[in-house]
Amino acid sequence: MFFKLVVFLISLLISTSFGAGDGNLSFVYNGFRSAANNLSLDGLAKFTSNGLLHLTNYTQQQTGHAFYTNPVTFKNSSTNGTVFSFSTTFVFGILSQFPTLAGHGIAFVIAPTRGLPGVLPSQYLGLFNTTNDNGNSSNHIFAVELDTIHNKELSDIDGNHLGIDINGLKSEQAAPASYFVDHSNGKFKNLTLMSGQPMQVWVEYDGVKKQINVTIAPLHVDKPTTPLLSLSRDLSPILNNVMYVGFSSSTGSVLTSHYVLGWSFKMNGEAEKLDFSQLPKLPRIGPKKRLKFLTIGVPIISVILILATVSGVVFLIRRKRKFAEVLEDWEVDYGPHRFKFKDLYIATKGFKDKELLGRGGFGRVYRGVLSTSKLEIAVKRISHESRQGMREFIAEIISIGHLRHRNLVQLLGYCRRKGELLLVYDYMPNGSLDKYLYDQPKVTLNWSQRFRVIKGVALGLVYLHEEWEQVVIHRDIKASNILLDGDLNGRLGDFGLARLYAHGTDPQTTRIGGTLGYLAPEHTRSGKATTSSDVFAFGAFLLEVASGRRPIELKDDSILVDRVFAFWYRGEILEARDPNLGKEYVAKELELVMKLGLMCSHSEPSARPTMRQVVQYLERHVQLPELSRLGLSVSGLTFEHHEGFIEIAVSNSSSTDKSFTRASSIAESLLSDGR
Repeated sequence: MFFKLVVFLISLLISTSFGAGDGNLSFVYNGFRSAANNLSLDGLAKFTSNGLLHLTNYTQQQTGHAFYTNPVTFKNSSTNGTVFSFSTTFVFGILSQFPTLAGHGIAFVIAPTRGLPGVLPSQYLGLFNTTNDNGNSSNHIFAVELDTIHNKELSDIDGNHLGIDINGLKSEQAAPASYFVDHSNGKFKNLTLMSGQPMQVWVEYDGVKKQINVTIAPLHVDKPTTPLLSLSRDLSPILNNVMYVGFSSSTGSVLTSHYVLGWSFKMNGEAEKLDFSQLPKLPRIGPKKRLKFLTIGVPIISVILILATVSGVVFLIRRKRKFAEVLEDWEVDYGPHRFKFKDLYIATKGFKDKELLGRGGFGRVYRGVLSTSKLEIAVKRISHESRQGMREFIAEIISIGHLRHRNLVQLLGYCRRKGELLLVYDYMPNGSLDKYLYDQPKVTLNWSQRFRVIKGVALGLVYLHEEWEQVVIHRDIKASNILLDGDLNGRLGDFGLARLYAHGTDPQTTRIGGTLGYLAPEHTRSGKATTSSDVFAFGAFLLEVASGRRPIELKDDSILVDRVFAFWYRGEILEARDPNLGKEYVAKELELVMKLGLMCSHSEPSARPTMRQVVQYLERHVQLPELSRLGLSVSGLTFEHHEGFIEIAVSNSSSTDKSFTRASSIAESLLSDGR
């Protein structure tokens, strides 16, 4: 057993032919514990207790050399002066006190003498000095440098490269430190020489092909198939018959240590592989951390646990506040119609702007998907202040949630949180009608589609006014509240202002609610919303869809109903149509819609039709009466749309162009209305 161990150590630590004359020298050092008799050191170089070859320590402007003690025969008379082939591999490590600075590097060298007397540190790497670093052929030095400083005077490519040097430090060939990654389509992966990690270098010379190859790779990576450097050069004129092989290193102003962990060399053959398991470890960078578990570890762990507990409590409190809702006892009865704010927050992805469908005077609308049912919804956020009437308002919202009609957007429920109310509706994929009338000139609705939307909204209003268990007054009929489903069918939505009352009773006076241009004159005077005020708004909506214009155009201060009335008065009502319709429309239907819009927009509620009559007119079950019977075509009369029509007398019969002027009696009419 002892004999086998001795044989193993001899073959592992140093396998060498000490004769210099046979040209077949071979040795391998897996660490340098037993190399003192075979390596010659000078300068800062020394062996560490764990077997490292320490070329330089943290000392400025110094050199260190380590050469194989015996000379090596590189050529003899039998080869006609031709250098033998040789191969070497070694593992090195560079440790600096600074993460981005080092100085200056290591070189594998073949030189005519050991120790290289007269050389300088810093950029000369302990190989040359100011007088002989000139490439002179009398130097007879071959080296492979691992350079960590960018010396412009030496034409260095950067501060992290490998180079092949012949008789001087201006490299014959150089490349940034990197290695070829097999199966990577010819790509090299970068390395940092001064990373403090061990790396392996291979230097090979083919005496027949006159080819020098240099390869580098991380310690536990197999030798790459493609070398980093490859130079065709005959070393016969450079090397003498007998030379010395070893390492040279130097420091500059930055404190750096250079180490060699293992080394293998062979003449006329491939160097033996190093045994990584036997290599010594590089020292730690910085002082070793020593923690005493009882005195340091336990307090640290305790502090961490306390901080984690406090953080968890704070997180839960903040999360609870984030999703806090206003919930009162009376709302328990509305449980199925009340949504949790947390569910709506998740459904809308935190009410992100990318989920925003639109915004208006009463709030913003977001698209969402409920995580449990995967139902697409639209969530409207409305700011509100707590008030006594909130109970009644929520009761009406829940009642509206029971509405079921194919031309109504279903209100699914609500949520109250802090200072806002959230209403949840079915999601309509094609958005609101006004988008197709105004905001998308390239995508417009044809007349057939518009007429179908008009009839659908009318049927929905008949259901609200007459067919449901209570009378529902919408109070905000306009194009932006008409939503289009996947088949472009119109559905009346946004019941946030809706009011309910029993059939056969009078509605109560409320605060004025609605949108400028759609408000009936009696509603603005009394604050009382009725089915007739919904009809008035529907009339403005009819003219809006047919003409493609808003009820009130702020840019030119024009009122749509006045404009349509003027065309009707001249017998040219179709000229008020939306120019985007082109010639693709049904003239009788378009004329019917415009006249019906004027009829519904009459200033007197009693002169307006009911929504059931409107549907009969649209379906052609009943013929639309002549507008002259309603007093709309009396000579010298026109309509002024001030939150509705106000009839005023205008006497200007001498006008040949049938133009209309407004009389000063407008002010008197307004005063008489109590406005």
